[in-house]
Amino acid sequence: MRCIFRKGWITFPALAVLFTGCIQDKTPVISTISESIYEFVKPDNFPEPTYTFSNNPVTKEGFELGKKLFFDPILSRDASVSCNNCHIQATGFADSQQHPLSIGVDNRIGMRNAPPLTNLAFKEEFFWDGGVTHLDFVPINAIESEVEMDETLENVVRKLNAHPEYPALFKEAFDADTVALPFVLQALSQFTVMMVSADSKYDKFVRNEGEMLSANELEGREVFQAKCASCHSGELFTDQSYRNNGLANMFPDEGRARITENPADIGKFRVPGLRNIDRTAPYMHNAKFWTLREVLDHYDSGIVDSPTLDPMLKRNGQFGIELSEVEKDRIIDFLKTLSDFEFVANTKFMVNQ
Repeated sequence: MRCIFRKGWITFPALAVLFTGCIQDKTPVISTISESIYEFVKPDNFPEPTYTFSNNPVTKEGFELGKKLFFDPILSRDASVSCNNCHIQATGFADSQQHPLSIGVDNRIGMRNAPPLTNLAFKEEFFWDGGVTHLDFVPINAIESEVEMDETLENVVRKLNAHPEYPALFKEAFDADTVALPFVLQALSQFTVMMVSADSKYDKFVRNEGEMLSANELEGREVFQAKCASCHSGELFTDQSYRNNGLANMFPDEGRARITENPADIGKFRVPGLRNIDRTAPYMHNAKFWTLREVLDHYDSGIVDSPTLDPMLKRNGQFGIELSEVEKDRIIDFLKTLSDFEFVANTKFMVNQ
Protein backbone atom coordinates (compact mmCIF):
# COMPACT_ATOMS: atom_id res chain seq x y z
CA MET A 1 0.00 0.00 0.00
CA ARG A 2 1.22 3.50 -0.81
CA CYS A 3 0.99 6.69 1.22
CA ILE A 4 -0.36 9.52 -0.90
CA PHE A 5 -0.86 13.01 0.52
CA ARG A 6 -2.68 15.96 -0.90
CA LYS A 7 -0.10 18.09 -2.65
CA GLY A 8 1.31 20.78 -0.39
CA TRP A 9 -0.58 19.78 2.75
CA ILE A 10 2.19 18.04 4.69
CA THR A 11 4.51 20.49 6.37
CA PHE A 12 5.85 18.73 9.48
CA PRO A 13 9.61 18.52 8.88
CA ALA A 14 10.30 14.86 9.55
CA LEU A 15 7.00 13.37 8.51
CA ALA A 16 8.50 11.33 5.70
CA VAL A 17 10.40 9.18 8.20
CA LEU A 18 7.99 9.09 11.09
CA PHE A 19 6.37 5.81 10.20
CA THR A 20 9.20 3.77 8.70
CA GLY A 21 7.74 0.60 7.29
CA CYS A 22 4.22 1.34 8.46
CA ILE A 23 2.66 0.68 5.07
CA GLN A 24 4.37 -2.57 4.25
CA ASP A 25 3.04 -4.86 6.96
CA LYS A 26 -0.48 -6.20 6.46
CA THR A 27 -0.44 -8.92 9.12
CA PRO A 28 -3.94 -10.41 9.21
CA VAL A 29 -5.91 -10.01 12.42
CA ILE A 30 -7.36 -13.31 13.57
CA SER A 31 -11.03 -13.18 14.45
CA THR A 32 -11.43 -14.36 18.04
CA ILE A 33 -14.04 -14.00 20.75
CA SER A 34 -12.81 -11.59 23.38
CA GLU A 35 -14.33 -9.99 26.44
CA SER A 36 -12.09 -6.96 26.07
CA ILE A 37 -13.70 -3.97 24.42
CA TYR A 38 -10.22 -2.84 23.40
CA GLU A 39 -9.43 -5.83 21.22
CA PHE A 40 -10.12 -5.53 17.52
CA VAL A 41 -12.28 -8.44 16.37
CA LYS A 42 -12.98 -8.99 12.70
CA PRO A 43 -16.66 -9.76 12.08
CA ASP A 44 -17.09 -13.23 10.59
CA ASN A 45 -18.76 -11.90 7.45
CA PHE A 46 -16.15 -9.19 6.79
CA PRO A 47 -12.98 -9.30 4.67
CA GLU A 48 -9.52 -9.17 6.25
CA PRO A 49 -8.60 -5.70 7.55
CA THR A 50 -6.11 -3.56 5.67
CA TYR A 51 -4.94 -1.62 8.71
CA THR A 52 -1.38 -2.34 9.91
CA PHE A 53 -2.17 -3.47 13.46
CA SER A 54 1.32 -4.93 13.95
CA ASN A 55 2.71 -1.38 13.89
CA ASN A 56 0.01 0.09 16.11
CA PRO A 57 -1.86 -2.51 18.19
CA VAL A 58 -4.92 -1.21 19.98
CA THR A 59 -4.50 -0.85 23.74
CA LYS A 60 -6.82 0.50 26.40
CA GLU A 61 -4.51 3.46 27.02
CA GLY A 62 -4.07 4.23 23.31
CA PHE A 63 -7.79 3.91 22.56
CA GLU A 64 -8.81 6.16 25.45
CA LEU A 65 -6.16 8.72 24.50
CA GLY A 66 -7.40 8.67 20.91
CA LYS A 67 -10.94 9.20 22.12
CA LYS A 68 -9.91 12.17 24.22
CA LEU A 69 -8.14 13.71 21.23
CA PHE A 70 -11.11 12.99 18.95
CA PHE A 71 -13.42 15.07 21.14
CA ASP A 72 -10.90 17.78 22.02
CA PRO A 73 -10.93 21.05 19.99
CA ILE A 74 -7.30 21.57 20.98
CA LEU A 75 -6.42 20.16 17.55
CA SER A 76 -7.89 23.25 15.87
CA ARG A 77 -6.34 26.71 15.61
CA ASP A 78 -8.82 28.49 17.86
CA ALA A 79 -10.00 25.52 19.96
CA SER A 80 -13.45 25.68 18.34
CA VAL A 81 -13.52 22.49 16.24
CA SER A 82 -12.94 18.87 17.19
CA CYS A 83 -13.12 15.72 15.06
CA ASN A 84 -16.49 15.10 16.63
CA ASN A 85 -17.89 18.31 15.15
CA CYS A 86 -18.10 16.63 11.74
CA HIS A 87 -18.28 12.97 12.82
CA ILE A 88 -21.15 12.32 15.19
CA GLN A 89 -21.90 8.88 16.57
CA ALA A 90 -25.68 9.15 16.29
CA THR A 91 -25.30 9.61 12.53
CA GLY A 92 -22.81 6.78 12.09
CA PHE A 93 -19.90 9.19 12.66
CA ALA A 94 -20.96 11.26 9.67
CA ASP A 95 -21.85 14.96 9.92
CA SER A 96 -25.13 16.16 11.32
CA GLN A 97 -27.95 17.15 9.01
CA GLN A 98 -27.46 20.73 10.18
CA HIS A 99 -24.09 20.67 8.37
CA PRO A 100 -24.60 19.38 4.81
CA LEU A 101 -21.06 20.58 4.09
CA SER A 102 -18.34 20.49 6.73
CA ILE A 103 -18.01 23.57 8.92
CA GLY A 104 -14.63 24.50 10.39
CA VAL A 105 -12.99 27.33 12.31
CA ASP A 106 -14.56 30.77 11.95
CA ASN A 107 -17.61 28.95 10.55
CA ARG A 108 -15.80 28.35 7.27
CA ILE A 109 -17.76 26.08 4.98
CA GLY A 110 -16.02 23.24 3.20
CA MET A 111 -16.91 21.90 -0.22
CA ARG A 112 -17.80 18.33 0.74
CA ASN A 113 -20.09 16.40 3.03
CA ALA A 114 -18.15 14.65 5.79
CA PRO A 115 -18.39 10.88 5.20
CA PRO A 116 -19.04 8.40 8.03
CA LEU A 117 -15.99 6.91 9.75
CA THR A 118 -17.27 3.35 10.04
CA ASN A 119 -15.23 0.27 9.12
CA LEU A 120 -12.04 2.22 8.46
CA ALA A 121 -9.94 -0.84 9.29
CA PHE A 122 -11.01 -2.39 5.99
CA LYS A 123 -10.48 0.55 3.65
CA GLU A 124 -7.60 0.94 1.25
CA GLU A 125 -7.94 4.69 0.67
CA PHE A 126 -9.67 7.54 2.44
CA PHE A 127 -11.71 10.65 1.68
CA TRP A 128 -14.03 11.16 -1.28
CA ASP A 129 -11.01 11.42 -3.56
CA GLY A 130 -8.73 8.79 -2.01
CA GLY A 131 -6.12 11.39 -1.17
CA VAL A 132 -4.66 9.38 1.72
CA THR A 133 -3.86 5.68 1.70
CA HIS A 134 -3.21 4.94 5.36
CA LEU A 135 -5.50 5.64 8.30
CA ASP A 136 -2.70 7.02 10.47
CA PHE A 137 -2.33 10.02 8.18
CA VAL A 138 -6.03 10.85 7.78
CA PRO A 139 -6.19 13.44 10.63
CA ILE A 140 -3.47 15.55 9.02
CA ASN A 141 -5.84 16.73 6.31
CA ALA A 142 -8.45 17.95 8.78
CA ILE A 143 -5.87 19.59 11.04
CA GLU A 144 -4.14 21.51 8.25
CA SER A 145 -7.17 22.31 6.10
CA GLU A 146 -7.98 26.03 6.08
CA VAL A 147 -11.70 25.28 6.09
CA GLU A 148 -11.54 22.70 8.87
CA MET A 149 -9.11 23.01 11.80
CA ASP A 150 -6.65 25.43 10.17
CA GLU A 151 -3.81 24.46 12.48
CA THR A 152 -0.20 23.38 11.98
CA LEU A 153 1.10 20.00 13.07
CA GLU A 154 3.96 21.67 14.90
CA ASN A 155 1.56 23.78 16.96
CA VAL A 156 -0.64 20.80 17.80
CA VAL A 157 2.38 19.01 19.27
CA ARG A 158 3.43 22.15 21.14
CA LYS A 159 -0.03 22.59 22.68
CA LEU A 160 -0.26 18.94 23.72
CA ASN A 161 3.17 19.03 25.37
CA ALA A 162 2.14 22.15 27.31
CA HIS A 163 -1.16 20.62 28.41
CA PRO A 164 -1.53 19.57 32.08
CA GLU A 165 -2.85 16.08 31.21
CA TYR A 166 -1.67 14.93 27.80
CA PRO A 167 2.05 14.28 28.46
CA ALA A 168 1.21 11.74 31.16
CA LEU A 169 -1.42 10.10 28.94
CA PHE A 170 1.06 9.74 26.08
CA LYS A 171 3.55 8.26 28.54
CA GLU A 172 0.99 5.65 29.57
CA ALA A 173 -0.07 4.83 26.02
CA PHE A 174 3.28 4.88 24.21
CA ASP A 175 5.94 5.11 26.95
CA ALA A 176 6.89 8.43 25.37
CA ASP A 177 8.66 11.08 27.41
CA THR A 178 7.26 13.84 25.22
CA VAL A 179 4.29 14.14 22.90
CA ALA A 180 5.31 13.55 19.28
CA LEU A 181 3.26 13.64 16.11
CA PRO A 182 3.47 9.90 15.32
CA PHE A 183 1.87 9.08 18.66
CA VAL A 184 -0.87 11.68 18.15
CA LEU A 185 -1.81 10.07 14.84
CA GLN A 186 -1.53 6.52 16.14
CA ALA A 187 -3.73 7.30 19.14
CA LEU A 188 -6.44 8.69 16.87
CA SER A 189 -6.15 5.57 14.70
CA GLN A 190 -6.53 3.30 17.72
CA PHE A 191 -9.84 5.00 18.45
CA THR A 192 -11.24 5.24 14.93
CA VAL A 193 -10.10 1.80 13.77
CA MET A 194 -12.41 0.29 16.38
CA MET A 195 -15.46 1.93 14.77
CA VAL A 196 -16.67 -1.33 13.28
CA SER A 197 -20.34 -1.41 12.32
CA ALA A 198 -21.32 -5.05 11.83
CA ASP A 199 -24.36 -5.78 14.00
CA SER A 200 -27.23 -4.62 11.83
CA LYS A 201 -30.30 -6.71 11.12
CA TYR A 202 -28.69 -7.66 7.82
CA ASP A 203 -25.46 -8.82 9.49
CA LYS A 204 -27.28 -10.99 11.98
CA PHE A 205 -29.30 -12.47 9.13
CA VAL A 206 -26.28 -13.40 6.99
CA ARG A 207 -24.42 -14.77 10.03
CA ASN A 208 -27.42 -16.92 11.00
CA GLU A 209 -27.75 -15.25 14.38
CA GLY A 210 -31.51 -15.62 14.63
CA GLU A 211 -32.54 -12.51 12.69
CA MET A 212 -34.87 -12.83 9.70
CA LEU A 213 -35.56 -10.38 6.90
CA SER A 214 -39.15 -9.64 5.93
CA ALA A 215 -40.53 -10.51 2.50
CA ASN A 216 -40.14 -6.87 1.40
CA GLU A 217 -36.57 -6.72 2.69
CA LEU A 218 -35.65 -9.96 0.93
CA GLU A 219 -37.18 -8.68 -2.29
CA GLY A 220 -35.25 -5.44 -1.85
CA ARG A 221 -32.05 -7.41 -1.39
CA GLU A 222 -32.66 -9.18 -4.69
CA VAL A 223 -33.30 -5.91 -6.53
CA PHE A 224 -30.26 -4.36 -4.89
CA GLN A 225 -28.05 -7.26 -5.96
CA ALA A 226 -29.33 -7.00 -9.51
CA LYS A 227 -29.17 -3.22 -9.93
CA CYS A 228 -26.85 -1.72 -7.31
CA ALA A 229 -24.24 -4.28 -6.28
CA SER A 230 -21.96 -3.71 -9.27
CA CYS A 231 -20.59 -0.74 -7.35
CA HIS A 232 -21.89 -1.33 -3.82
CA SER A 233 -20.45 -4.82 -3.52
CA GLY A 234 -19.39 -7.11 -0.71
CA GLU A 235 -20.03 -6.79 3.00
CA LEU A 236 -18.67 -3.24 3.02
CA PHE A 237 -21.18 -2.36 0.26
CA THR A 238 -18.52 -0.63 -1.82
CA ASP A 239 -15.99 -1.78 -4.38
CA GLN A 240 -13.80 1.10 -3.16
CA SER A 241 -13.58 2.50 -6.69
CA TYR A 242 -14.03 6.08 -7.94
CA ARG A 243 -16.85 6.86 -10.36
CA ASN A 244 -18.68 9.74 -11.97
CA ASN A 245 -22.29 8.97 -11.12
CA GLY A 246 -23.88 11.68 -13.21
CA LEU A 247 -24.49 14.47 -10.72
CA ALA A 248 -23.39 17.24 -13.09
CA ASN A 249 -21.47 18.04 -16.25
CA MET A 250 -19.28 20.75 -14.71
CA PHE A 251 -17.03 20.03 -11.74
CA PRO A 252 -15.67 22.88 -9.63
CA ASP A 253 -14.59 20.04 -7.34
CA GLU A 254 -12.76 17.69 -9.70
CA GLY A 255 -12.80 14.80 -7.23
CA ARG A 256 -10.31 12.01 -7.86
CA ALA A 257 -8.56 14.14 -10.49
CA ARG A 258 -7.33 16.45 -7.70
CA ILE A 259 -5.15 13.56 -6.59
CA THR A 260 -4.22 11.81 -9.82
CA GLU A 261 -4.09 14.95 -12.03
CA ASN A 262 -5.60 12.76 -14.72
CA PRO A 263 -8.40 14.39 -16.77
CA ALA A 264 -10.05 10.99 -17.05
CA ASP A 265 -10.76 11.18 -13.30
CA ILE A 266 -12.57 14.54 -13.33
CA GLY A 267 -15.90 14.23 -11.58
CA LYS A 268 -15.13 10.84 -10.06
CA PHE A 269 -15.67 10.25 -6.36
CA ARG A 270 -15.38 7.27 -4.08
CA VAL A 271 -18.24 4.77 -4.09
CA PRO A 272 -19.38 5.07 -0.46
CA GLY A 273 -20.28 2.16 1.77
CA LEU A 274 -23.94 1.94 2.67
CA ARG A 275 -23.94 0.83 6.28
CA ASN A 276 -26.18 3.01 8.47
CA ILE A 277 -27.18 4.77 5.26
CA ASP A 278 -30.61 5.58 6.69
CA ARG A 279 -28.85 7.80 9.27
CA THR A 280 -26.19 9.53 7.19
CA ALA A 281 -28.18 11.98 5.05
CA PRO A 282 -27.52 14.12 3.10
CA TYR A 283 -26.03 11.98 0.37
CA MET A 284 -23.27 12.36 -2.25
CA HIS A 285 -19.98 14.23 -1.82
CA ASN A 286 -21.76 17.56 -2.32
CA ALA A 287 -24.79 16.73 -0.14
CA LYS A 288 -27.10 17.03 -3.13
CA PHE A 289 -29.83 14.65 -1.95
CA TRP A 290 -31.60 14.51 1.38
CA THR A 291 -33.50 11.25 1.08
CA LEU A 292 -32.79 7.76 -0.19
CA ARG A 293 -35.75 8.18 -2.52
CA GLU A 294 -34.07 11.19 -4.15
CA VAL A 295 -30.92 9.13 -4.63
CA LEU A 296 -32.82 6.33 -6.37
CA ASP A 297 -34.78 8.83 -8.47
CA HIS A 298 -31.44 10.26 -9.59
CA TYR A 299 -30.17 6.88 -10.77
CA ASP A 300 -33.48 6.15 -12.46
CA SER A 301 -34.04 9.40 -14.33
CA GLY A 302 -31.64 12.14 -13.23
CA ILE A 303 -28.28 11.15 -14.71
CA VAL A 304 -26.37 14.03 -16.32
CA ASP A 305 -24.01 13.09 -19.14
CA SER A 306 -20.35 14.17 -19.16
CA PRO A 307 -17.12 12.87 -20.68
CA THR A 308 -16.17 10.81 -17.61
CA LEU A 309 -19.64 9.45 -16.80
CA ASP A 310 -19.44 5.87 -15.59
CA PRO A 311 -20.13 3.52 -18.54
CA MET A 312 -22.62 1.52 -16.48
CA LEU A 313 -24.85 4.59 -16.40
CA LYS A 314 -24.88 4.98 -20.16
CA ARG A 315 -25.77 1.87 -22.11
CA ASN A 316 -27.21 1.64 -25.58
CA GLY A 317 -27.94 5.34 -25.56
CA GLN A 318 -29.93 5.10 -22.34
CA PHE A 319 -28.90 6.86 -19.16
CA GLY A 320 -29.26 5.57 -15.63
CA ILE A 321 -30.61 2.42 -14.01
CA GLU A 322 -34.24 1.69 -14.68
CA LEU A 323 -36.14 1.34 -11.43
CA SER A 324 -39.86 1.06 -10.87
CA GLU A 325 -41.45 2.84 -7.93
CA VAL A 326 -42.01 -0.49 -6.22
CA GLU A 327 -38.39 -1.46 -6.74
CA LYS A 328 -37.31 1.79 -5.14
CA ASP A 329 -39.53 1.04 -2.15
CA ARG A 330 -38.05 -2.43 -1.77
CA ILE A 331 -34.44 -1.23 -2.09
CA ILE A 332 -35.08 1.28 0.68
CA ASP A 333 -36.60 -1.48 2.79
CA PHE A 334 -33.39 -3.45 2.37
CA LEU A 335 -31.07 -0.51 2.96
CA LYS A 336 -32.74 0.13 6.30
CA THR A 337 -31.64 -3.34 7.43
CA LEU A 338 -28.06 -2.00 7.32
CA SER A 339 -28.75 0.28 10.30
CA ASP A 340 -26.62 -0.81 13.26
CA PHE A 341 -28.36 0.48 16.37
CA GLU A 342 -25.84 -1.17 18.68
CA PHE A 343 -23.02 0.71 16.99
CA VAL A 344 -24.56 4.17 17.20
CA ALA A 345 -25.39 3.58 20.88
CA ASN A 346 -22.12 1.94 21.89
CA THR A 347 -20.92 3.73 25.01
CA LYS A 348 -17.25 2.91 24.44
CA PHE A 349 -17.17 5.62 21.76
CA MET A 350 -18.73 8.22 24.05
CA VAL A 351 -16.94 10.64 26.33
CA ASN A 352 -17.04 10.11 30.10
CA GLN A 353 -17.66 6.39 29.72
